[in-house]
Amino acid sequence: MSQVTFLNRQPLSLRPNPARVVVRPFKPATEPRDLNATDKTRANHIVDRVLALDSATVEHQLTDVLENFQSRHRNLLEIFEQRADEMEDAFASHSTFTKEQRWLVGAYFLHEYSFEAAALFNPSIVEHPDQSGAAPGAKRFILSLRAVGEGHISSLTFRSGSIAADGCVTLDPTAPLAAIPKVQNRLPGPDGDQVDLAFGPDEHVSERVIFPVTQSQSNGIEDARFVKFDDGQHTTYYATYTAYSGRAIRSELIETSDFLSFRLSPLRGTAAQNKGMGLFPRMIDGKFAMIGRQDNENLYLIYSDDLYSWDGGVAILKPQFPWEFVQIGNCGAPIEIDEGWLLLTHGVGPVRKYSIGAVLLDKANPSRVLARSREPLIRPEPAERGGYVPNVVYTCGAMRHGDQIILPYAVSDTFCNFANTKIETLLKSMEG
Repeated sequence: MSQVTFLNRQPLSLRPNPARVVVRPFKPATEPRDLNATDKTRANHIVDRVLALDSATVEHQLTDVLENFQSRHRNLLEIFEQRADEMEDAFASHSTFTKEQRWLVGAYFLHEYSFEAAALFNPSIVEHPDQSGAAPGAKRFILSLRAVGEGHISSLTFRSGSIAADGCVTLDPTAPLAAIPKVQNRLPGPDGDQVDLAFGPDEHVSERVIFPVTQSQSNGIEDARFVKFDDGQHTTYYATYTAYSGRAIRSELIETSDFLSFRLSPLRGTAAQNKGMGLFPRMIDGKFAMIGRQDNENLYLIYSDDLYSWDGGVAILKPQFPWEFVQIGNCGAPIEIDEGWLLLTHGVGPVRKYSIGAVLLDKANPSRVLARSREPLIRPEPAERGGYVPNVVYTCGAMRHGDQIILPYAVSDTFCNFANTKIETLLKSMEG
């Protein structure tokens, strides 16, 4: 059957840029035990070689490094110093360092990483916390994206932009620089570390890259589903995401109020052992609520008293139509509209083709399905079938803007496109 015709695909795409890089710890070791570990013997050899240089050579080498890299990163000497601080265990057996020696040693234990060289995909869109400067009838937004670089390591990055009154999307220019945040606090726990991160206020939203900072995330922070959550007194932006260690997955939670400081926390319970959880934007009957997939096939409604513990759940959606016979999953947080909760879903069909559909849930009782898409809203078009993972369209969250739904979506796990549709027309296309 033909593509749903009421969906307006916008002439706007967002593609990965391999020129954008961050500096990350370089660990000359075969199997480091943690993200900052390194082989102390090799590290000491490198330090010995730096200390054997005379002061003029140290100054020359440091100048050369700065000339090569300073234009590509903010506050490079501060980054060198921070890395030297992390290497103190390798410095213990050495004499006192000069300031220049510490900076140069720090540089030897860093490397540039092109965090979006392979892909920039699976977007999630929310209202920007700062709406100053928005045109009449327009709304500013923040877009989160999954970026993939060398070694298929996933990180979280951001863009900003505006939605005009008619639903037209424009993106703000992307900053040429990029940076990872400072770790402000780390609290170990039985389920993993809780970590507080902070970016500098001078770092544009598109500069901010959240890279794995715990062992459970060591191979990726994947598919963040952001939602603007209102508890009646405060607004907090939450995002569930998949933490991937290289061997195991689990769901974790990000929380922020300003997209400058972030807290990353593990989730507990049997329902958090899979991926693709989407948090409702407010409490329901005094409880937090999620839509998630626990069995790799069906969607469940899950409740929690404390936001961090998720057990049980009831299956509310199972594959019904041919385009979703393999499995269904959620495509972001439910969106509250007058008629109920609008939930975007993905379905997997023949030849592992991923498409996007929609479901309408009862507002008072979200376990009750009112209507759903017989045919996908978006399926891979001929021009959208090639990429890192062929035949996939996917999103991690859309946004309501007046009487429209603004839908960013990924193409073949490689780049992103944008679409919008009228809520009324979307609902008319669904079957009860």
